[in-house]
Amino acid sequence: MGLIRTSLLAGLRKSLVAGAALCAAGAAVAIAGATAPALGSSGGTIEHWGAFLGDGSQIDKNLSPVALTLPAPVAEIGSSNDAQYALLTNGSIYAWGQGGDGELGDGGTVNSFTTAVKVQFPPGVTIASIPADVMPFDSAFAVDTTGHVWGWGLNQGSEFCLGSATEYTTPVELPFSGVTSLAGAADHATYDAGGTLYSCGTNQYGELGSGSMRSSEVPVKVTGLAGRRVTSLVASFGDTGALLASGEYFDWGYDGAGQLGNGTTGHSSDVPVRVSLPDPVKQAAQGGSLAGNGQTLVILSDGSLYAWGNDSTYQLGDGSTANEDSPEQIFPPAGVTYQSMASGGNTSYAISTAGNVYAWGDSAVGQVGDGTTTTAVHPVQVESGATLISSTSTDVVVAAG
Repeated sequence: MGLIRTSLLAGLRKSLVAGAALCAAGAAVAIAGATAPALGSSGGTIEHWGAFLGDGSQIDKNLSPVALTLPAPVAEIGSSNDAQYALLTNGSIYAWGQGGDGELGDGGTVNSFTTAVKVQFPPGVTIASIPADVMPFDSAFAVDTTGHVWGWGLNQGSEFCLGSATEYTTPVELPFSGVTSLAGAADHATYDAGGTLYSCGTNQYGELGSGSMRSSEVPVKVTGLAGRRVTSLVASFGDTGALLASGEYFDWGYDGAGQLGNGTTGHSSDVPVRVSLPDPVKQAAQGGSLAGNGQTLVILSDGSLYAWGNDSTYQLGDGSTANEDSPEQIFPPAGVTYQSMASGGNTSYAISTAGNVYAWGDSAVGQVGDGTTTTAVHPVQVESGATLISSTSTDVVVAAG
């Protein structure tokens, strides 16, 4: 069907999207003061907390939300272990955090914690979406308005599918078209290109879903889901998940603490495994940044929340530290209904229907966001006025989209 190109791209595409507005502001935007304004008071305001991890240290530790103002309203947000990203309504992307491997996409290799820098796409490229549920280690993705994917940063496991582990300090076009969803974590990534799932990168636990444990620098098909329409993809350290239009959820890869959700522990899978749940799934989020953690949270069509996997720091939200190899229902605080969620390394988050942000789990570097480094056994309210959330490893970002 021509959805994956038969040869790797010789150069960057320069497509012109009529009427697309490029950002008129400069390439850097300053972070606001330490006291964050209420989300929603400015259309271009996000808040972030926790710490960036990637260059061997945990940098820019914030125990409470810190505001950052951008030059246009925020449409989407995303995160990797060491940087965060905001897609603005004008089609531009701004990034902040660590930049030593080009993950800020501005052509340099310098960290930028106090300013957000504009990601430098070729002229005429306007971005339509970015993954909210995790990006690969020291790397980032974006999908443009024509359905093509761009990647920049470390590319350590060849998760860009370009046949090598070359690092890119500005976005490079990847060999896919018709992309509707993608997700990556650690050194692997999966793409939905025109209704077919392809993966690239390292494959120690079967996280490529190709039916083998062989890593691949070029796209390989995910087995077992042909003809099934995927609505979203999620990823974590050694796992990948797919939510289907039918409401079914499939997981594959690492299973050291019951991450597959199929009642087993220690039986990693190189093909997708269906997770049994009592109602169709509406949203899924994966967390986990090391072999010692990893969890999945889902919201069902009836609004209930289920979780499974590692629970060593209370990240499942059931008030215990016992790992769960099958989904268990998790209950929010009294009177609270969750509408969206995210999960980092071993901390979990949710936004309620009232726009309040709740967090629970590990807070060793402030990733709970309540001003302390104390583990949150039960959900604590961190912020209000939020509609968007993303978390990877030990950092989290929220916005009023």
